Amino acid sequence: MYAIIETGGKQYRVEKGDVIDVELLEAQENSIEFSNVLFINDGSGVKLGNPYVVKSHVKAELLQEVKGPKVVAFKYKKRKGYRRKVGHRQCYLRVKITDIVG
Repeated sequence: MYAIIETGGKQYRVEKGDVIDVELLEAQENSIEFSNVLFINDGSGVKLGNPYVVKSHVKAELLQEVKGPKVVAFKYKKRKGYRRKVGHRQCYLRVKITDIVG
């Protein structure tokens, strides 16, 4: 059984027991519930949302807050002596999917 959820403007394909990194969320509790479920496949049939599947959600357990890889932006203008280097690391929440209800 798997589901496709939407959070943080991105879509994730999740199964029970998966560990994924999602954008930071407001709720800092131990358990998180994703209610924007786009698609559910339970093995025998599929449920497709319009845009979301009604009366379904995915439960997850908060593991930790992590940082993503460093992204480097470099600006350069030839013959002008202008160089600018900027680095960025995005913060994510690492969650473990515990249950798919739907």
